Amino acid sequence: MKVVEFARFGVPREVCRCIEVADVGAPGDDEVVVEIEASPINPADLLTIEGRYPGPSELPARLGIEGVGRVAAVGGGVTALAVGDRVISLPRANWAERIRIKAAHAIKVPEDGDVLLLAMVKANPPSALMMLRDYVELKPGDWVLQNAGNSAVGGHVIRLAKARGLRSVNLVRRASLIDRLKADGADTVVVDGEDLGARVAAECGGAEIRLALDAIGGEATLRLADCLADGGTIVNYGYLSGRPCMLSPDHAIVHGLTLTGFWLRRGFEKMSQAEIREMYQELSRMLSDGSLRVPVEATYGIEDIAEAVAHAGREGRDGKILLTPNGPVA
Repeated sequence: MKVVEFARFGVPREVCRCIEVADVGAPGDDEVVVEIEASPINPADLLTIEGRYPGPSELPARLGIEGVGRVAAVGGGVTALAVGDRVISLPRANWAERIRIKAAHAIKVPEDGDVLLLAMVKANPPSALMMLRDYVELKPGDWVLQNAGNSAVGGHVIRLAKARGLRSVNLVRRASLIDRLKADGADTVVVDGEDLGARVAAECGGAEIRLALDAIGGEATLRLADCLADGGTIVNYGYLSGRPCMLSPDHAIVHGLTLTGFWLRRGFEKMSQAEIREMYQELSRMLSDGSLRVPVEATYGIEDIAEAVAHAGREGRDGKILLTPNGPVA
């Protein structure tokens, strides 16, 4: 059986390798075996490999935050799942041909959905949903601001905000992305950079913005703060710059801004298993009916992991990179 592991932290293409290991074996009580059909390579996966994101305490380690596949075997006491069901896997070791997990950690998803999209339901859609929902009470017509507007989370924020009657300001690094994001439902798109506060205010007609979502950190956080109304909140959820989030004393003291963080794992701690399952089933339906979508740039076999992670880390991508451990999917 093929799996991906890394034995030291470093450049992903240099430290990740596809290896042969013993099969996972038969499922025990309350377990299932899942054959993984597709698993995306997320920024958090790459940062974990580099040692810049919470991850394994011991190496070598396997990884793959998200994955979707078919149930290949069920253990004793499992009644909610059957062989052949398509499920998403909640544990974080999905870059593998097969995995054995607790049945409670496998959530059934629609049979008619796009497999590649369903592989990406675990992390980014609920992150977008919870950040829009849990930090600032927003009503229809209110604005939300985000950087990395062309990211997977950014795309979900745009569509989920639209569904709630909210308006979005989306920051990007290159003007070539503006038309694409507007076609996806963005109300306005602004190239990040100098004088951002004034340019965003002009785009929004001077409307107050009370929530900003930050995937980058560093000076990008400072520029978001320049755009917020007094008492506004910045939610940082990403490490893309590799630098600490910046906020000036003026922002904190005079304007009363709040800087907080979001981590999906912490969000789950506030939810029951039933609530988590219900949320994923709804988000899976939205991916299946096209309400949510993510562009896919390329897929790779598991044995091509070095090339795949190099592609995933490349600047200027216009879609996600996924592994298909058991061969191409229809």
